[in-house]
Amino acid sequence: MAKEWSKEIALYRAKSFVIKNILGTSNEIIKVEIAALAAANSGELTSLVYKCDAKDKEGLVLAFFGTYWNDAGVIFTGYDFKDVPKAKAVSLLDKIAKAIDENYKYLEVYDNNVYFQDDDMTFLIYHLGYFSTKTKVRVFWNGFDAEWDTKSFYATREELQEKLIK
Repeated sequence: MAKEWSKEIALYRAKSFVIKNILGTSNEIIKVEIAALAAANSGELTSLVYKCDAKDKEGLVLAFFGTYWNDAGVIFTGYDFKDVPKAKAVSLLDKIAKAIDENYKYLEVYDNNVYFQDDDMTFLIYHLGYFSTKTKVRVFWNGFDAEWDTKSFYATREELQEKLIK
């Protein structure tokens, strides 16, 4: 399933979301940068960045992808996008990094987790297993339960700073 939701597909669909839901349609020719930053290995979460000088808007888009069951038991796939404006995105990514850094020793114990709420998203941070040093960030939002590996998280943070904070 992870391969079905690649960065390319997320980018393709996110372009429409950014134009319709963030910038608004226009009869004028508007320049906008939209780039995929990093995709989690799980395929459930892809981060993208957008910047539009003409509309004075820039930020992070989190693209969520997952499998769902309706009331009749029919399985289907769904996706949605979460807009996080630039200032909020920088603050949020810093908060996640701080939670990882300040709780690293605590998280080394397999049963230990840390979590926090930020707007309408909940973040759960934990280690993968007893003999693993891999930290994971689960993101719960709008019915989605996506896992963000720290490699993808830190890549997103670095690339966001590079593209929007020059």
